[in-house]
Amino acid sequence: MAEAILKSLVSKRPETEQWQIESAGTWAMNGYPAADYSQIVMQSMGMDISSHRSRIVNSDLIHHFDLILTMEDNHKEGLIAEFRQDKHKIYMLSEMIGLLLDIPDPVRGQLVDFEETARLLERILTDGLEQIFQIAVMNQKCVTDSPID
Repeated sequence: MAEAILKSLVSKRPETEQWQIESAGTWAMNGYPAADYSQIVMQSMGMDISSHRSRIVNSDLIHHFDLILTMEDNHKEGLIAEFRQDKHKIYMLSEMIGLLLDIPDPVRGQLVDFEETARLLERILTDGLEQIFQIAVMNQKCVTDSPID
């Protein structure tokens, strides 16, 4: 859901037309579609995630992206422990609005739980979009400015 919401928000900013936004899970199984309730909620928000397939986060993804946003503190800690060299670009999503708030996975919940999570994600991503933009650009510039061996 976060991927779809962020893509929707970013699509309204011309300076982000080259952005690549993807999701992966710290404990995900590869190849599964989005949960039925996720699809229903996103459809009600005008977003189609029916083609989404899950995948587990890996080093190629971590190294490829300028910003990694996690839903929970333990996800952030785990990624930093495994990918220490990329710790400067790993944040909790809630940090984009100055909070340290775990965003619970509604996967075993009811439709209302998915709706609440989607509203929370939308609020954090909307309010934190400028911070997301600034960090991603800063990290992209760091990569661009680094010397080539």
